[in-house]
Amino acid sequence: MDETWLYPYDPETKQQSVEWRHISSPHPKKFRVQKSAGKVLASIFWDQGGILLTDYLPKGHIINAEYYSSLLVQLKDILKEKRNRKFTKRVLFLHDNAPSHRALATQKKLACLGFQCLNHPLYSPDLAPSGYHLFSGVRKNF
Repeated sequence: MDETWLYPYDPETKQQSVEWRHISSPHPKKFRVQKSAGKVLASIFWDQGGILLTDYLPKGHIINAEYYSSLLVQLKDILKEKRNRKFTKRVLFLHDNAPSHRALATQKKLACLGFQCLNHPLYSPDLAPSGYHLFSGVRKNF
């Protein structure tokens, strides 16, 4: 599980705006565009088979232990539905050390659902696998 900020609109790059035209044709007018002022926090749960659950945080809300626990319940249901043949009573679960993830209510919910948490290193100079593998594709499709 990991989170990332997504912008609803990214301006096109120079490579994307390249076009063929005749020498005598006028240049197209382009307006200066910027990234959208709004952004959305996406929480993404995945396994070796692909993305299981993507949740977009509603505007004005924060991720607290209660909200995160409700996502875990949704994840358990999706695991039963999508991975019914591979689903066992024990699920190895890795998430970062965010306060909502370390909260006592969240830890109790993980134990209740049968998820076994793997320890996340406190600091690692390397990017998490989601940083360079998963989120690059998600941002292109958003």
